[in-house]
Amino acid sequence: MDDIYFRKIVSAILLVVLVVLSFLLLKPILLSIILGLILAFVFTPVYDWLYKIIKSKNLSASLICFFLILLIVLPIWFLTPTIIDQSIKIYVSSQQMDFVTPIKSIFPSLFASEEFSAEVGSIISSFVTKITNSLMNSLSKIILNFPTLFLQSLVVFFTFYFVLRDKENLLSYVRSLLPFPKDIEKKLFESSKGITSSVIYGQIIIGLLQGLIIGIGFFIFRVPNALFLTLLAFLAGIFPIIGTMVIWLPVLIYLLMAGNTFAAAGILVFGIVSSHIDNFLRPIIVSKRTQMHSSLVLIGMIGGLFLFGILGLILGPLILAYLLIILEIYRHRELPGIFIPQPQKSR
Repeated sequence: MDDIYFRKIVSAILLVVLVVLSFLLLKPILLSIILGLILAFVFTPVYDWLYKIIKSKNLSASLICFFLILLIVLPIWFLTPTIIDQSIKIYVSSQQMDFVTPIKSIFPSLFASEEFSAEVGSIISSFVTKITNSLMNSLSKIILNFPTLFLQSLVVFFTFYFVLRDKENLLSYVRSLLPFPKDIEKKLFESSKGITSSVIYGQIIIGLLQGLIIGIGFFIFRVPNALFLTLLAFLAGIFPIIGTMVIWLPVLIYLLMAGNTFAAAGILVFGIVSSHIDNFLRPIIVSKRTQMHSSLVLIGMIGGLFLFGILGLILGPLILAYLLIILEIYRHRELPGIFIPQPQKSR
């Protein structure tokens, strides 16, 4: 009996040690693995459609992987010089820009005092300088860390390929590890799939589409530094509540102050379409029963951004959502969840 107990203790210690060592081994590339998993989830419908035609898992996964590489590499190859050029121009112009005079012309009574105007101008200038310095530092880090980024990209694409090809075996393996009963396991997988679709398709994809729409408007009406502003619109569109308005509204004001009313009217139209297109697309793409509360998504994105970086915009809401899904499953109550609506029972 003592020998059996001793073996169990040794096995448990060995398992813990191996888990810790494996975590330390995978920690530098863990976010790359997660990104590969997320991309595999996004492209699963395309893979399933292609597999029905080709009837080959390896070829289907290879074609989609090749397409994804082109989708990522080609824009980076052609747009990086323009992005760098526009980033430098914006950085230089922000250091020389007079922020007080335009605001003073809009609110003359508020800025009647020269001391108050100078103080506000100093605060705004310091704030803009910090933001532009942070952006330039991030850009320089990306360029200097290219070898590391290349290796991380290899991990992403290898994970993407093998998960896409062997997703059934992977899901079966995960199910075999879960300690839940079959009914709870089924609810967990169904809710997780719905919430993951809600975050990725309903928030990320639609947010990128909103940024694309206003970006097209920037290029059509020849807004200065349109590419850089479009990238900012992509990022702003992902955030719920905030949206692309924080990008196109200042551009609209700038065009009005510059006397370019035609371009301002065009940006207004594209901005309204960009800000409201989610009202039409979200019900089509995502089931209403699996939509997360906007406040939960926003909090998850901001927390995830601080913890994981840019990938945290996806991971943050998902982590909170999976926690709430497990809590809702174990509540065993008929009352709907606060942040995640319960599926309606069929009558």
